[in-house]
Amino acid sequence: MIILKNILVATDFGDAAEAALRYGRTLAETFGADLHVLHVLDAGFLEARFADPAALEAAARRQLSEEAAVDEQHRFRTHAAISKYDPPAEAIVDYARTAGIDLIVMGTHGRVGARHLLMGSVAERVVRTAPCPVLTVRHPEREFVAETVLSASAPA
Repeated sequence: MIILKNILVATDFGDAAEAALRYGRTLAETFGADLHVLHVLDAGFLEARFADPAALEAAARRQLSEEAAVDEQHRFRTHAAISKYDPPAEAIVDYARTAGIDLIVMGTHGRVGARHLLMGSVAERVVRTAPCPVLTVRHPEREFVAETVLSASAPA
């Protein structure tokens, strides 16, 4: 039997992360688990690129709040978190350990070749070091999570 009480979705707010969030929400609803949504602000990247990292953090907090508000209609609790950490893979793994996460769900861009060697893969590092199973969702790719639509004519 699989028991999931805490599911973590790591997000960078991109398309692959949105696909991972759909999986995380579906799994949380199916298993009655709490859903944790984590966005990592890469401290080194922020300091090198932005004069006002506080504004970027505020924008990320707003976006996480909007994501959590969507989940209020579901039968699971959502915990939104931001971590200022460098590197992001370590922040995700540390959060998973601290929060007692049973499953990490995260998107991957599926980079190959030189792009993969130069940029690395946060998802790959998380898979290697996580204290729990990791489900990676590649986008775009065939998905098995479908939106459920109840029609007005369906019997109750």
